[in-house]
Parts: sequence; C-alpha cells; structure tokens
Amino acid sequence: MSGKLKETFSTAGHTPGPRGAPVPPPPAALAAKVRTLAPSMTRSMQRVAETVAGDPAGSAALTVTGLAERTGTSEATVVRTARVLGYPGYRDLRLALAALAADQAAGRAPAVTADISVDDPLPDVVAKLARAETDCLADTAAALDTAQLEAAVGALAAARRVDVYGVGASGLVAQDLVQKLLRIGLLAHAHADPHLAVTTAVQLRPGDVAVAITHSGRTTDVIEPLRAAFEHGATTVAVTGRPEGGIAQYADHVLTTSSARESELRPAAMSSRTGQLLVVDCLFIGVAQRTYDRAAPALSASYEALAHRHDAR
Repeated sequence: MSGKLKETFSTAGHTPGPRGAPVPPPPAALAAKVRTLAPSMTRSMQRVAETVAGDPAGSAALTVTGLAERTGTSEATVVRTARVLGYPGYRDLRLALAALAADQAAGRAPAVTADISVDDPLPDVVAKLARAETDCLADTAAALDTAQLEAAVGALAAARRVDVYGVGASGLVAQDLVQKLLRIGLLAHAHADPHLAVTTAVQLRPGDVAVAITHSGRTTDVIEPLRAAFEHGATTVAVTGRPEGGIAQYADHVLTTSSARESELRPAAMSSRTGQLLVVDCLFIGVAQRTYDRAAPALSASYEALAHRHDAR
C-alpha cells in the first residue's frame, strides 16, 4: 500500500487534534451524525443512536448501564455506538448530549424533526420538508472540515483539468459543479457513464483534479474512476455522507455532507442533495475568490452570451 494511501486511510473523515487524535464532533452535529451513520449500524446500535439524538437531555442523565437498559442493549453496544459517532467513549458522548440539551433548551439548536407520513396533509409536508432542509444545511455546515475545504479549493483553483463523477441524484450535483466551474473558465467535465469515467480517469495526471460525489460512499461506479485518478497522480476529492463507506481511501480531501431526515417517502439518496449542493457552492465560491481576475471576466462573458441568446429569440 502506498504512503499516500496509508495516510488517507488514517486521516480521512477526521480532523486531527493537537496530538493527532480525532476531535469529537461538536454537540450541534450529533443529530446529523446519527442520521448519516445510523443506516450502516446494527439494529441495536441504531436504537442507542436514535435514543440519544431524540432525547439528549434524558440520555445525558443516564449512566452507560442506564442507557443500555433503556435501549434494551448492552454496555458494550453503547460504547461502540459512541465511538462510531466520533466520541472516544461514553463519557464524551454524555458531555456532548448535555451541551446539546442545553442548547435546545435555550433555543440555539433545533430538536429532531418528525418524519413525513403517508397521510400528512400538504401544508404539513411543506413545513416538515422546509425544516428538514434547513437542518440539513446547518448540519452540513457544522460538520464540514474547513481545512479540507480550503485544500480542495486550492487544488481546483490550480487545476489543469477537473473531472467530476456521480450517478443518480449525485450525478445531478456533479453536473451542477461542472457548469459552475465552466462559467469561471475552468476546464471541467461531468461523467455519469461509468465506462467513460474510468476511461478518462486513467488520462489524469498530477495537476489534474478528480471529484467524486456519493452519499453512501459505496457507489462502485464512482469509486472506481476516483481510484484510477488517485493511482495516476491526480488530486482527488470525495464529497460524501459516509466516509467509512470506502470512497475516502482514494481521496486526498474528504468533504462530509449531511442529509435531511430520511423517511420511507424520502430516502437518503434523495435528501442528500441539499448538503451536497451546499458543498458544491462552497467549492465554487472559494475557487471564484482565488481566481477572481480570471473568474470575473469569464462570468461576465457567460452572462452576456446567454443574454444575447435570449434576446435573439
């Protein structure tokens, strides 16, 4: 395994602390972590995660034994859940729960919203969706590693060429990033066809950038071209809700997203677009700022070209 690959395995998805240990997520990001990671947990761990996110005040008052009894699990399961959520142990999770409960009591943090049910009237659907989207944006912003974002922006701003991979809903986000980069003068391509994606990825070299967008982190059609780009020396960026899904091992920079609350009518693959689009906008604005002398004239030219096209009609 290359040194680059080893380093990525050890650091992807975590911001190192002063001694190199991962820093636990802030209390406000706890609900987002539960929404993101719960689908990949065991049933018993899901019960623990959903309990602490749904009732942080009540859970913070419980010992590890008490929480295990409340959720019908074991103390070992409670500790494992805390670690999966990013905390060294239950004590750290309990402190975060107490802080989150205090923020919620003071109105500084929202409570977990209710799922959309099949018999909800449309006004309730609108209200629940709006709240879920708002929470998703806040969760993504709170959890986004700005050091990783800065590094990704720097790579994109200096790139000779940018390839972006995504399929399904993530493919739409990939197209959005590419059209933004094109309008500020970067050479960028979006690849939804997995064969074409791999074919072009092996042509990338140092100085090029490959961006993979996948909420699950396990989409083979996205992982394979990113791996090829990584192995050929391109700088690689992963935009994902689940770095543990495998995508991070081929990413130099990992940007973690959240998704709106998953429900039967709105699975994570659909709700994830909100967080992904926020990250895409952050990348675009960051690159435009760094390349302003080139980006501003390019934007003006694209606006004028489109205005002329509309006028001609």
